[in-house]
Amino acid sequence: MRTTIRIEDELLRRAKAVAAENGESLTAFIETAMRYQLSLRAELPSEAADLPLFAGSGLRAGVDLDDSAALLDLMEGR
Repeated sequence: MRTTIRIEDELLRRAKAVAAENGESLTAFIETAMRYQLSLRAELPSEAADLPLFAGSGLRAGVDLDDSAALLDLMEGR
């Protein structure tokens, strides 16, 4: 199938150079790149992963999440 696409000049120059180094046509190079990108997408999980939920009662009164030293003291029971 024939189609027309717009490609940034520098990207096209680099693609042509790599295709020539590999002894293949620009069309073959682009097809290979597209197949590779599509195969990566096929490997992605189609659904969101199930993550554990925290069922606690929330934060303790007076806890400042921006004070890492106080949080560490609290976690270590000081």
